[in-house]
Amino acid sequence: MTAHKLCMIPGPIEFSEDVLQAMSTPATSHVDPNFVPIYGESIEMVRKVVLSETAQPFIVSGSCTLGWDMMVNLLEQGDEVLALNTGYFGDHFSECLEIYGAKITTLRSEVGSRPSNAALKEALEQKKYKMVTVTHVDTSTGVLSDIKSIAQTVKSISPETLVIVDGVCSVGSEEIRFDAWGLDIVISGSQKGLGVPPGLSIVVASQQAINVYKNRTTPAISYYSNWNKWLPIMQAYESRKPAYFATPAVQLIYALHTSLKAITSQPMEVRFEKHRQVASNFRQSIRDLGLKTVAQCEECSANGMTAVWLPEGIEIPQLVPALAKKGVQIAGGILTGLAGKYFRIGHMGISVTEPERGHMDKVVETLTESLKELGYKA
Repeated sequence: MTAHKLCMIPGPIEFSEDVLQAMSTPATSHVDPNFVPIYGESIEMVRKVVLSETAQPFIVSGSCTLGWDMMVNLLEQGDEVLALNTGYFGDHFSECLEIYGAKITTLRSEVGSRPSNAALKEALEQKKYKMVTVTHVDTSTGVLSDIKSIAQTVKSISPETLVIVDGVCSVGSEEIRFDAWGLDIVISGSQKGLGVPPGLSIVVASQQAINVYKNRTTPAISYYSNWNKWLPIMQAYESRKPAYFATPAVQLIYALHTSLKAITSQPMEVRFEKHRQVASNFRQSIRDLGLKTVAQCEECSANGMTAVWLPEGIEIPQLVPALAKKGVQIAGGILTGLAGKYFRIGHMGISVTEPERGHMDKVVETLTESLKELGYKA
């Protein structure tokens, strides 16, 4: 087996030994009395991670992208959707919703920035929207959206409009206060801030969103992602009763349970602050190297990842392999037309909360050495 490279892309992230051990659970029935409470407790702990008392979590086998598809439960043909776009994933979230009949109005900003609150307010005053979508952290740019302010603005103008947050690259690493901020949906998955191998789609829905689903006038045009199928399953497992619609990823849920127990063993505020501090320190290291982040300001910079413009004369096919040879895996860019102009580094989970592992120190060290070897002079 080849040597393991430190996985410092913006997900999947490095996994703890306990999580990996949980993944090796022997073959277990999804209705086994030993597994039922594991699933139920995982649902409850997801609620704790997003700081909610009343929201309904869904934990379903699939990619994070399945969470986008689950919005079919809230959409009906011709529904108006306002999309706040900060990059690649905002584009593709809108593409998904259009397939289910949404009419999309997009608010954009220049690369590395985010739509203003004034622009949001103006858009809301011009038209009634079924939902407003926002990518909390767009993994393509490392831009952090202010979902607290967005939700406050939306609910003050149009209380019935749903606030839909793509939190794939933010749950577990960014501050999210689901109830206090009036959020309606947070979409996430297992392999980023929650520190579990890929394969679980996690969606958290407010009671307002659940009521919108229950009162829809046409059937949801989906089978696997249909809440009519999944809501009874989630409620059954949380009540410690087995139920069946589609087989859950048993070993992944054991791993999720292990990770969530560690995450919720301390106040979420502690975790948020650790990610803020490590991210701030890393961005300072980037500036010390004479490099610039794609995110244009500190307040719009993600705390779980950073995108960095390449210095002149150095290309992705040089830099990424240079770090890989030193045992560190980073990622290139993915923005259309700019993918070759920047690179991305993740700083989430145990790489942040367990500094004794030295992950971030190794990233800065190998990045500095690689740039120097490639002829860069700060």
